[in-house]
Amino acid sequence: MTKKIMMICTLMFLTVFCYGQSNFARGEELLMQNNPSQAVTFLERAIGDDPANVITFLYLGIVYEQLGRSEEAITIYRRVLPTAGRLSANVANNLGNVYFQRGNMELAEQYYSEAIGFDSVFPNAYLGRANTRIRAGNSQTALLDYERYLALDPRSSQRSNIEQLISLIRSEAATAELRRLMAEEEARRIAEERQRLLDTVSASLQSVADSSRGISSGSESVEGYEGEFVLD
Repeated sequence: MTKKIMMICTLMFLTVFCYGQSNFARGEELLMQNNPSQAVTFLERAIGDDPANVITFLYLGIVYEQLGRSEEAITIYRRVLPTAGRLSANVANNLGNVYFQRGNMELAEQYYSEAIGFDSVFPNAYLGRANTRIRAGNSQTALLDYERYLALDPRSSQRSNIEQLISLIRSEAATAELRRLMAEEEARRIAEERQRLLDTVSASLQSVADSSRGISSGSESVEGYEGEFVLD
């Protein structure tokens, strides 16, 4: 009886194990074949078979993204992030990607930064955060992330485009600085001209005041009348 129970348990374990592997393998295969609509079912089953397999969560999140089910992708990534271990940077980066696609630049930058916190040499997180910062209008901080990305991934297929973007950002910064200096110079010129005119007008008024000091409209004393009043 004991041997039979052990055999049954062994068969059950092997069945579950093989079934789980089959679901994962099939889901992975369909994902690689760019067939997310079929892969999703197998990957959802694979998570039930092995909830500790972080890669399954990553695959399922990607499939949800491909199917336009971004809210479910966020849920699955957040669910696995606390226990993702060495894949934490990948999960956080994927969360950044989802929020970027949804137009939430604040959360996108937050999760890209978390990915960098998990792995300071994770190139895609720097690229994602740079794109996010460009969208938010923070071109100078984006520039630093683009440069860091190229340093980490010098053979990137996007290298030429990113180098052009870096050049544009630098040119824009130089132009803005030139405009600032020109504006300061113009403001200084206007202030000096205003002061010159003020000094000229003040001097003119002082000159008029000085020349008018000897002019009197009449005597300040009452003149005595020395004649006699004659009454007719």
